Amino acid sequence: MPGLYFDEAEIGQEIEHGLTRTVTEADNVLFSCITHNPQPLHLDEEYAKNTEFGQRVFNSMYTVAFACGVSVEDTTMGTLVVNLGFGEMKFPKPVFINDTLRVKTVIADKRESKSRPNAGILAFEHQVWNQRNELVCTIIRIALMKKRPA
Repeated sequence: MPGLYFDEAEIGQEIEHGLTRTVTEADNVLFSCITHNPQPLHLDEEYAKNTEFGQRVFNSMYTVAFACGVSVEDTTMGTLVVNLGFGEMKFPKPVFINDTLRVKTVIADKRESKSRPNAGILAFEHQVWNQRNELVCTIIRIALMKKRPA
């Protein structure tokens, strides 16, 4: 299924993505290791037991990457020119091992490109929710998107 063309997107439009995932200890350890993040809050159960969380907290950059990856099929697959950047990221609740995550995207902003008449700029707000319907992450992603071919 192709992503959205710039001209199809409307500010406020919501997209509920179908893919969900229960995040595992292996996901957390692998992601932390391949990104060279030695934070004991992510990797050391004994250390984490003595924090306010009482357990390991999932690597937040995994949550960001998960949200963006899950959104691709419905937002940018085949219609993206390039990602231009990321805005504010928030983590209002922690993600723990064995949480099940789902993603919703809201079109937060839309504007014409000043330099490319065949493209426009969309701001996506990706929201990550857990199985308890708690918002665990929001990310603003700015993307240069193709317009529908004439």
